[in-house]
Amino acid sequence: MANGTVTHSPYVELDRDDWARLRQSHPMSLSANDVQRIEGLGDRISVEEVEQIYLPLCRLINLYVTNSQRLRATTNQFLGESTARTPFIIGVAGSVAVGKSTTARLLHDLMARWPETPDVQLVTTDGFLYPNAELERRGLMDRKGFPESYDRRKLLRFVSAVKAGSPEVSAPVYSHLVYDIVPDESVVVRQPDVLIVEGLNVLQPPVPRRDGLAGLAVSDFFDFSVYVDARTEDVKRWYLDRFQKLRTTAFADPDSYFHRYADMSAHDAEEFALSVWDSINGPNLQQNIAPTRGRATAVLSKGSDHSVRRVLLRKV
Repeated sequence: MANGTVTHSPYVELDRDDWARLRQSHPMSLSANDVQRIEGLGDRISVEEVEQIYLPLCRLINLYVTNSQRLRATTNQFLGESTARTPFIIGVAGSVAVGKSTTARLLHDLMARWPETPDVQLVTTDGFLYPNAELERRGLMDRKGFPESYDRRKLLRFVSAVKAGSPEVSAPVYSHLVYDIVPDESVVVRQPDVLIVEGLNVLQPPVPRRDGLAGLAVSDFFDFSVYVDARTEDVKRWYLDRFQKLRTTAFADPDSYFHRYADMSAHDAEEFALSVWDSINGPNLQQNIAPTRGRATAVLSKGSDHSVRRVLLRKV
């Protein structure tokens, strides 16, 4: 209550300590080496972070999985039908450099260790970006990562087919090395227990149809969703730090699309990364990504040190 005004929120907010207690002694199943393998460049994750944040989150998701199975069985009993089990789909959203890919990989490895969900697959929406040639044709190369740079119909058909229980569904493959879709390559999803869909814009609302009717959004097929959140100034700093590190790692590969930036001075690299942030990643975050935060089931709110400080959980 502020100035006599009662404020209402669709979320329950828990600080790190309160959230960590919800783990309820569930055993830690990842080693320090596992955590090191999973963490992204510049996204520092400790075993303690996994224990205090991600184990309780996976315990909660497991409860959602169990209850969705029960609801499906009850509905089938009511209808007098027997339908095949369909995958439980989790969406993971957030800005560039906020650590959403690390979150998705952690969920993947932890969920696969639960007896109810041994088959967990992870797909990123990068594969549904239009190829560079098509982006060039549409004048969208400088808006790569914005909602309009994705083949949203293809992504929607993919997620819809997975949710419908199709035996095999293929997704395109994106290479960060060449910064483009890889021709004639695909990843095949075969009725997993859980599918994790990770991407910048996976929580976007439906795009209005030309006939004025409401369309479908990818998030309509999610059973649970996570938004990885942080202050914009922190995300910007993480992005700039990551760009500098990439100059001596991925960019050093002669086959890398960004190899020409490897020999930049630290100052020039900083200036270039700033221009990319200010013209592409920052506006995309403010205009398209951050507004979807309120559509998530759970929000992981990070502090300036990249660790999760509080968790917001949507009220049922």
